[in-house]
Amino acid sequence: MSRPRRRGRDVHGILLLDKPQGQSSNDVLQKVKRIFNANRAGHTGALDPLATGMLPVCLGEATKFSQFLLDSDKRYRVIARLGQRTDTSDADGQLISERDITFSQEQLDSVLESFRGETMQIPSMYSALKHQGRPLYEYARQGIEVEREARPITVYELQFIRWEGHELELEIHCSKGTYIRTIIDDLGEKLGCGAHVTFLRRLQVATYPYERMVTLEQLNALLEQAQSEEIVPGSLLDPLLLPMDSAVQDFPEVNLLPAVAGYVKQGQPVQAAGAPASGRVRITEGEEHKFIGVGEIDDDGRVAPKRLVVEDPV
Repeated sequence: MSRPRRRGRDVHGILLLDKPQGQSSNDVLQKVKRIFNANRAGHTGALDPLATGMLPVCLGEATKFSQFLLDSDKRYRVIARLGQRTDTSDADGQLISERDITFSQEQLDSVLESFRGETMQIPSMYSALKHQGRPLYEYARQGIEVEREARPITVYELQFIRWEGHELELEIHCSKGTYIRTIIDDLGEKLGCGAHVTFLRRLQVATYPYERMVTLEQLNALLEQAQSEEIVPGSLLDPLLLPMDSAVQDFPEVNLLPAVAGYVKQGQPVQAAGAPASGRVRITEGEEHKFIGVGEIDDDGRVAPKRLVVEDPV
């Protein structure tokens, strides 16, 4: 019995998409998938429709390593509208209160300081966190309030940019799972005036460079160029992709001889010289340091494969 033919082509790598405002992360993901004619695609942590900026899109085998980008730090530029609170904590929601701005710069500095470092955050009801298999925002839209547990987050850097009338602009470098909308809502309550997000841009995910981001317009232009020149679109599009192991670049590398790597590819743990004592590792093969997957050091000090790249059939 023959295998069903997969739709799209085998293309592997990570695209740093500059997500446009007003579109969902899944909508732009599907557009990227169609432009590349990829058989598989996934993003690494949704951005709200209001938000713009870096959305790493994993194609092909790179989807196996998207989780490690979900776990990484993020950096954002945010503008808050002071004096107004909304039910979603952003400009897409309904206004629920309006109050005067009466705080001083000294009070603002003190409140901003309270968000720096390790804190506990209660996620918004308008988040994608699941409760009994459904995202919280579905309950919120039905007017149902679900009890949420506070979760530990870390704000590594909170930089004050400007405060002009009703607008406050900040830059925030934070750990995974941090909701910027919630920080702004909590900030507004601490200041006694309320606040919501009017602008949010993700500047960085992990250590990916800002300047490598591309827009949907740029991708469509390359696709049209390829069609007009009657060349394979991938010849113009694929050079934009970062290597799939860039998602795990911070993991220690364990380089294996091809014979030893063969056992790993069969799912077997192996002893490896120079391997760390514990934790996750990036496994490469041979003198070319070809990336073959991610492993973990087991209790016996061996490199145990966890997620492996499936090589395209020749």
